[in-house]
Amino acid sequence: MDVVWFRDLIICISGAVVVIMSVFIAVLMYLLYRRVKAALDSIETTSKNIQEVASTVRDQVIKPVTGLTIFVQGVLRGVNAMSKFFRKK
Repeated sequence: MDVVWFRDLIICISGAVVVIMSVFIAVLMYLLYRRVKAALDSIETTSKNIQEVASTVRDQVIKPVTGLTIFVQGVLRGVNAMSKFFRKK
């Protein structure tokens, strides 16, 4: 056994280690991908639910309150206009 044989042995062992590590890293990346994908799907569902809630709040609460506010402002402007009309100078 001379140096050339040891060199070839080390090259073969290094190649095998690189292949095993590559497979191991690929499996870890796939597992990470599955976990992240599940989390992202959950976040997407949650964001859709929040968007639906916000839309419902806007339609059921904010729009009627806005209409009421506009009505009250109109009444107040009318009262102010009438009070200016009947106010003594």
